[in-house]
Amino acid sequence: MATPLRAWLEERRPLATVSVVLLAMRLVAASRIGFGDSEALYASYALFPQPMYLDHPGAIGLLARLLGQGSAPAPEHVHIFTALFATLVPWLLFRVARSAGAGLRESTIAATVFALVPEISIGLYGFTPDLLLAFGWLGALAFAAQATTAKDEKAKDTALILTGLCAGLAAASKVSGVLLFAAVAVWLVKEHRKNRYGYVGLAIGALPLLVLGYHEATTGAPMLHHRLSATQAGAGFSLVLLGKVLGGQLGYVSPVVLVLVVRYARDLWKTREQDAFSQLLFLAFVVPLVPLLVFSLWSPRAEPHWLAPPLLAIAVHAARRGLLGSRRVVTAAVITAGALTAAVHAWVLVPESARLVPKNADPRANLAAELYGWNNVVDAVRAQLAAEVGDAKQDIVVVGPHWTVCAQLQAALKNEAKVGCLTDIPDDFDHWNPRPQWQRARKVLFVTDARFPQKPEALFPTRAVESRSGVSIFRGGVRIRTFSLTLLTRTGSG
Repeated sequence: MATPLRAWLEERRPLATVSVVLLAMRLVAASRIGFGDSEALYASYALFPQPMYLDHPGAIGLLARLLGQGSAPAPEHVHIFTALFATLVPWLLFRVARSAGAGLRESTIAATVFALVPEISIGLYGFTPDLLLAFGWLGALAFAAQATTAKDEKAKDTALILTGLCAGLAAASKVSGVLLFAAVAVWLVKEHRKNRYGYVGLAIGALPLLVLGYHEATTGAPMLHHRLSATQAGAGFSLVLLGKVLGGQLGYVSPVVLVLVVRYARDLWKTREQDAFSQLLFLAFVVPLVPLLVFSLWSPRAEPHWLAPPLLAIAVHAARRGLLGSRRVVTAAVITAGALTAAVHAWVLVPESARLVPKNADPRANLAAELYGWNNVVDAVRAQLAAEVGDAKQDIVVVGPHWTVCAQLQAALKNEAKVGCLTDIPDDFDHWNPRPQWQRARKVLFVTDARFPQKPEALFPTRAVESRSGVSIFRGGVRIRTFSLTLLTRTGSG
């Protein structure tokens, strides 16, 4: 006789199987890879708590600080955390669909396809604000679904409060969450205008926004300036950016799933007035998508994954509507998305994959390489710092040519050394350790890799080179990264 747990899993076998396989691959990855460059930046946030950073609200920094017990967390600890929570996201989507009235089979199929989409299966494994955003976004939809189906008034009131709260948490996780908050606010005012608990939920959800807004207003709006001005050189609508958006979605969502997204988006448009929850799904899709899409078509700095959150509403709608079209299309979606996901995992985890990279390839093209080698580099940096004696040990700063290098150094060194940064556009490091301050240090340990081939002598003309060393990183018998460490001393005229 089957146990209740076994029967429960049997009914959801495709989703359970995919979840177990993905969790296993994620845990293997957690034991092998380090931080990606963006992950290292978010881990560095833990060392400098603040409500808002130049790129994101402070929630990811708070989480990093919690995982690091008051300091920057270790990559393996973070990746075990993200492996577990990324595996839960498709199950949360399943729960939203069921709460919204979707059948068991339809919810399982939608959540299984969703779990295999590269943007979810790979993207949410990274330690990024997107993981927090996914929980806040889907949480808001889940409680809104409960509010529309609740027969008990108390349960409905509680669900409305939690809807606003989750929308606020999404906004505190990533700026695009503010657009969800706006969509939820419109829906609550439209559908529940006479229920004061909807307004209570919005008021509670708005508290993080008030904190973030106050920080921006009292510090000269650094995020707005960074996002909309400082980083937008060369911005303007073009066919190149249109191609980037379309190509990005083909890779991040996968081709056949993208076809299904378009099909269900059209159906959502036609059925948007069918019931209260359909109206919310439509708002949660259109309100965020339009500004994000326009910005992506205008800004060369926009990234393909920015368009992902609005598509969560399409996944829920797909479960509610069931199969639209051929079963073969859905099967093809599972196969293509799964194949892309498997290929990326193989590329990152199988050392011999490094042999497939042409010897003359641009070092910036192989994104998997950034996950390897930093332990060796940091050991070399620590050895260089340990060699300094007396006052010299206190009067040395570690400097990188770009925030990607600086973030890796900062996350690994924590408070062992001051880290300065030479990114062309001012970044968070210019606030944490301003250039005028670290430039007064007697010695600079300049760390770079082949992606940034600047000559230290040109960057620091008033300093003399005291020593040079290098670190080479190999995978599958192939050198994938070359780092250089240059120690420079201030001259008498510097």
